[in-house]
Order: sequence, then C-alpha cells, then structure tokens
Amino acid sequence: MAARNHKQWTTKPNLELGEWVDSRIYSDEEIFEEELEKIWKKAWIPLCHESELPELYDFRTAIMAREPVIIVRGPDNKIRAFLNVCPHRGMAIERRPSGSFAPAQPSGNPKHMTCMFHAWQFDMKGNCVDIPREKEGYQGRVEKSGQGLRALRCEVKYGGFVWVCLDDQTPFDVEGWTAGAMDCVKDSLDAEPLEIFHYHKAIIDCNYKLWHDTNSEFYHDYMHYHNRITGFDDGYFARECSAYDNGHVNVGTFNVNYEEYDAGGEDRGSLTFPHLPPNNWYMVDMFPGINFNLRGSAVRFDLMTPLSANQVMIEFRGFGLKSDSAEDRAHRIHHHNTIWGPFGRNLHEDLIGIAGQGVTMMPNSEPRRILHGRHEGLYIHDEVGMRHFYDTWGKWMDRLPSDPMQKYQPGKVVGPEMPPAKGLSAFPGKAAAE
Repeated sequence: MAARNHKQWTTKPNLELGEWVDSRIYSDEEIFEEELEKIWKKAWIPLCHESELPELYDFRTAIMAREPVIIVRGPDNKIRAFLNVCPHRGMAIERRPSGSFAPAQPSGNPKHMTCMFHAWQFDMKGNCVDIPREKEGYQGRVEKSGQGLRALRCEVKYGGFVWVCLDDQTPFDVEGWTAGAMDCVKDSLDAEPLEIFHYHKAIIDCNYKLWHDTNSEFYHDYMHYHNRITGFDDGYFARECSAYDNGHVNVGTFNVNYEEYDAGGEDRGSLTFPHLPPNNWYMVDMFPGINFNLRGSAVRFDLMTPLSANQVMIEFRGFGLKSDSAEDRAHRIHHHNTIWGPFGRNLHEDLIGIAGQGVTMMPNSEPRRILHGRHEGLYIHDEVGMRHFYDTWGKWMDRLPSDPMQKYQPGKVVGPEMPPAKGLSAFPGKAAAE
C-alpha cells in the first residue's frame, strides 16, 4: 500500500476496540490530572525497600501523585509512612532524599522529625511532641496533641518492599491489591532478607504509560540485537503471559543462555535466588507503573513517578541477598549492571525507544492510533499485557482507551482468547459503583 494521506492516516484501524488506543491517553493533560486522582492516589505503590532504611530513625522521602511522602523506621523497628507536610504552615518537613533522625538537626532535637520553618517537632509515630511557645501563642486553642502528621497506609510486603497508599478507603490491603500476580516470585523474595545494591534514576520526556508498555511486551526484542543473536532459544518465545485482577500481568520463566551472551561466556547458574532454578527469569508488571524482574542472580525493580503528561521519573533498583559474601555480591552487581545498569546492554535501548515515542506524543499533538493488537497465543509477543492494562485503565478512569472522550465499554478490550482475570470488581473506580 502506498503512503497514506491524512484521511487514511487517521482512519480507525481494522481491529477490535481493545486492540488499539488513542494517543490522547498519553498526551492529554486533563486526562493525566484525572489519572493522578482516580488511579495513583488509590493504588498501592512500593515506594522503596526496607534495606534503604537499615537503622532505627532512618528515613526516605518520595513523591506520590504530587504528594510528598516520608517513610521512617521508628525505635520499635516498625516502618511507617506520612505525608511530608507540617500541619502548621504546610512546609515540607524533610527535603533530603534520605538520612537519619537519630542525631540532632540544626533546627531540632535528635530522634524527632523537625520542621525547620518554625521548629515544630514530631516523633516516629507522627505525634506532635513540641510546639515552640505553644501556650504563649495559642493560649490552649491549638494543642500539640491534636496536630499529628497525616499517617498513610503502609505495609512491608514481598521481600521487604514498602508499599504505601494515599487513600484510606481503598478496599484492599497489599495482598488483595496484587491479586496473586506476585505469587510466582513470592517464595524467592521472602526466603532471605534482600538488600539494595544499585540505584539510579532517569527523567524521560514521555508519558509514564509508555514505559509500562515497554516493560509489558517483548515484541521489542528486535531492539536488543545483541541479546537476540546470542541468548534466545525456543524457551524464550514459549513463555506465557498471565493476567490478574487490578491490571497486573506476569510472565513465566525460561532458561537464559547466559553463557552465550558475552565473549568467553559467563556462568550464572551457580549464583541464583532461593526457589529459583539456575538461569531462570520471572517478570511481574504491576498496574499502574511498577515492574519486578527476578532474573538469574539479581532482582531488578522499576518504579515510575509520573511528573506530567509528558514526563516520568523512573527509579531503578538492583537487589541481592543480605547474606551475600563479598564475592557473590560483586558477581550480582556485575550481572545486574551488565544488562540493566545505566550503561548496561538493554536499559539505554529501552529508554531511547520511549523517548522517541515521547517526541511524537507531546501534549496537544494530533491524536494517533497506537496498536496493541498482536495475538500469539498469550506468549511473550502477544500484546495481552497492554490490552489487560488498558482495560483496567478504562474501568478506573471510566474512559474508553480507543476514544477517551467516550465512557468505558466492557468486554471489548482483551480479545477472544484471553481468559478473564479473576473478579475485576474491587477497584474503587466510578465504573464499579455503576
């Protein structure tokens, strides 16, 4: 067929509704703001890992749907999360990305969170413990007993990841939220304490869902030329995708031919995770923007933080076992960074891909049809992960992914051979109430 004119270019594709989406879902700023309210403020998000707060009084700050969050480890060893907002004048209590409250700060006492603006102090349970000149200024009208921090729902789950939810009314805990999608890696993650050994982040000018899409499908293995000509076998293409409640997908394992990856080969079979056969690989893609990879000797964890309709921050973490010897840890770091580090073999190629999409889907750009219609028996080149994601997205947003100006229509998304996920009825979206 010859190149198309504008009318042909904008004609709806000859596919089912759920097999393509309108690019406005990636670029429209009104839709983005609605996503923050309807999805990101209601979902459970693993903001960090407990090993990032190894000592009592350690903290980690984060942003979640534009809300500043602080996570602390208290003297009782319990990890808690709060809005990082002083109830006095709305100042951010802590501006450092991480650190410790054990020593005294210039503006406050040791073992207290202290707002530097007016020196209001809070303990690790969020209680306000000091208001300077409390009686003189407020004469009993405002008392510290009623001025605690805003506590957030927080659970440490699946190998020590710290999950936080902004919405007190979200109708499930973390286990209910994951809906079985993490079961394939749960035993490996929970067997021994994990420890972070790698962290870096990237800010990319594209919509967060484009990074999700790239993690969710493997058809783009054509981009990873070195991997394709060295490490792939029939098992790679035979891995199945499975859909779960709340938009999650996982991908089954296969035996990676690591010895073929690099000149001279590399044995990873002797260094694996508990309950994981040597050189095997599982991936869990969590709605709305989290990815777990358990691959051979290392865990990779990606966390997306949407910054705008056309900008996302992606945090990349690598994990080994806390019990690792120095030699094993060095091997895990090498194995992880060879592929997923900032100068690894795969990661920069993936980021180039989504950056290129971001260029074409800027806010106010002309709507385009983005195809998610590959059906290959639910194996890895099948785009079922994206269809399932956008079905869930449509329910939560009450918008039709293929025409976001229309209300969501059920039963048009996943495709005829996709078995329905179990009970997609517990989400707190408008469509559920209807």
